[in-house]
Amino acid sequence: MTICNPEKIKKILHRALEQAGTFEECALLDYPEHRNVGDHLIWLGSVFYLSDIAKTKINYTAAIKNFSGSAMEKQIGKAPIFLNGGGNLGDIWPECQVFREHIISKYRDRPIIILPQSIYFANPSNLARAALIFNYHPNLTLFARDKYSYEIALKHFYNCHVILSPDIVFQMAGMPGLSFQSNSKLPILYHCRQDKELESSFVSASINLPNLVVEDWLSFKFLEKFDDLPVAVELRQLSQEVWQKKSETIQESVSWQKWYYEHPYAAKFNQLYNPSVHQKAWAFMHCAIQQFQQYHLVVTNRLHGHILCTLLGISHVFLPNSYHKNEMFYETWTSQIPFCRFVKDASQLEANVREFLDEAL
Repeated sequence: MTICNPEKIKKILHRALEQAGTFEECALLDYPEHRNVGDHLIWLGSVFYLSDIAKTKINYTAAIKNFSGSAMEKQIGKAPIFLNGGGNLGDIWPECQVFREHIISKYRDRPIIILPQSIYFANPSNLARAALIFNYHPNLTLFARDKYSYEIALKHFYNCHVILSPDIVFQMAGMPGLSFQSNSKLPILYHCRQDKELESSFVSASINLPNLVVEDWLSFKFLEKFDDLPVAVELRQLSQEVWQKKSETIQESVSWQKWYYEHPYAAKFNQLYNPSVHQKAWAFMHCAIQQFQQYHLVVTNRLHGHILCTLLGISHVFLPNSYHKNEMFYETWTSQIPFCRFVKDASQLEANVREFLDEAL
């Protein structure tokens, strides 16, 4: 099958996820209490899939730090638990894995579904512990979001139902408001993560081109600056910060108001448990779309930088991260996207960007 557009990936996603079965209600755990936009996109994809496609009512949500077993059981009884997807099944981000193992160990009385994850364990003993916990659960479904992770899961989590699936953010393919409409003169964004997933050979990689902007998700600049504000106010402030202005233009004001109040998806959140967490994720998504739409070309080493560009139709160069996640996802699902190319060799980065920029412009 030729996978050349996000709508085709979305169809594959649906065929994979439907294998988990259908449920009247559920809990959705591991809300991202941080400012990595990619994890908020994943959260939204999970919410939209469960609500709109699976027709499952999400009656309890929680982040790791505010999870309450008694509150969850009061809300959902013995209904299934969905654990949010991402790139944290392993030992790079241990807090997430410790929480996941705790939930799987404690709640063996119901189905548990781990939504699409990349898997990486640097320490074999950590993988062995996870395998022991996972395999002891009588009804655990694990979605792996690339072929490499899928093979790891089949080998080590042999008592689980393991399914290959794209990232759940592709649930938003074709969603209103996802289109590239940039009129900016800025040619290139180098969207570069600087954490422990930065691939070492790209630490000193440079692109010597004019008007190049190097930054990660803009949300990281704000840290806890807006955490005490109402979500609607936070969205407005984020919008202004993205454009680096103290006051917004009429066009920008209309943009955020339409996104927050008038977008056909925005009304869904009021029907969910704890609407404010979903609305905050929605605000982060708007911030990221605004950030990317300022540029004609994006270079990114973040998986969800790549996925957002794919959904928006933005030409982009995709770079590896510190382990197999980016490259394996690209090879599994997006290598045939015509407006993307993957660059593995840091010494070839600038030449590829120059060539791609000439093609894109």
